[in-house]
Amino acid sequence: MDTPPAAEAAAADVQRIEESAEFRGLRSAFRSFAFPVTIGFILWYLLYVLLSSYAPAFMAAKVVGHINTALVLGLLQFASTFAIAAWYARYADRRLDPPAEAIRDSRAAAAVHVPREAAE
Repeated sequence: MDTPPAAEAAAADVQRIEESAEFRGLRSAFRSFAFPVTIGFILWYLLYVLLSSYAPAFMAAKVVGHINTALVLGLLQFASTFAIAAWYARYADRRLDPPAEAIRDSRAAAAVHVPREAAE
């Protein structure tokens, strides 16, 4: 069974967008943020797990009253998760959303100029 012409046109359009310099720049901007932050957070999480496994005396050390180091570091895991999410939202607003919108707008403008009969 053959692919419908509209699907072929959409696939060609997607391919053209993926090969554009604007999309490559957008993908690079995303990766330059996401990969280092993800690696850093995973290392931070693994540090917590390794300390829990191999340094129980350190993790059990009292900080204030009944609050120990493990509890403080565990709560910092949550705090860092929310901080990274806020950081990413701000980064995306400034660096990712404007180029993505420009790509979307250029795609929409190209779709408007194509007669409906040509897409069928």
